[in-house]
Amino acid sequence: MAESGRTTLCGSLSLHAVSLGQSLHLAGYQALGLNYFYMPFQLVPDQLPGALAGMRALGIRGFGVSMPFKLLVMDHLDRLDPLAERIGAVNTVVNDAGTLTGHNTDAWGAVEALREVVPVAGARVLVVGAGGAARAVVFGLVHAGAIVHVCNRTPERAEELAAHVGGGARSAGGLEALNDLEAYDAVLNASSLGMAVGTAATSAASPVARSALRPGLVVMDIVYKPIQTRLLEEATAAGATTVHGGRMLLHQACRQFELYTGQEAPRDAMDAALRVQLGF
Repeated sequence: MAESGRTTLCGSLSLHAVSLGQSLHLAGYQALGLNYFYMPFQLVPDQLPGALAGMRALGIRGFGVSMPFKLLVMDHLDRLDPLAERIGAVNTVVNDAGTLTGHNTDAWGAVEALREVVPVAGARVLVVGAGGAARAVVFGLVHAGAIVHVCNRTPERAEELAAHVGGGARSAGGLEALNDLEAYDAVLNASSLGMAVGTAATSAASPVARSALRPGLVVMDIVYKPIQTRLLEEATAAGATTVHGGRMLLHQACRQFELYTGQEAPRDAMDAALRVQLGF
């Protein structure tokens, strides 16, 4: 917490500094009248140790970290939150008087975004992908009581992820699992398929067969650039319930806000800031 008259600094560490997260956090600080400020920092991997040393020396309260720092940062922290340790990735660092603790709020964000439209406990969810983001998503969903199957372009990676998570996680093999979704309540794209890179996209096509989409199915995409991916467009046309990637972004930022400030995040204010930024 900030002392009277003293501004507490938080921020983000990324290869390409962007203002989206800053807008959410600043809106939250303003809504609660907190003397906090949020600054995005751009750096390369070799600069990470120095950035964390500066965090300790300057008393910076929190950093959000994006890839590739989610893995690299773990070697420079004093402790890990148990969930972040199990996931094997950190997207949030909290500084308590010089002690740096790594957390993973991506898992929280995915669960809360899905929970907006469907009860997660007991839900049958097919997750697409087996990378770092998918690991957080699968851990979060299993922890929340969902029955999770994982499919991936490389089936062996889906098997490895499911085995590592355990609990309610199983492998569904390769992407052919996306051709028939009758056994699932929800399908969640946790891969980069459909993500815009500059003016291009990694894939113009949806990872899910259009014929497999149906009313009653929940379709979530963690991609938020573009906010309406081809997957979500086709799911909407098929009458499915959709959840765009901005919802996960919002909820993970709200959890970060709470870790930094010790106060409940003003979700309405942060949600309004997100909608302005995304134009949605």
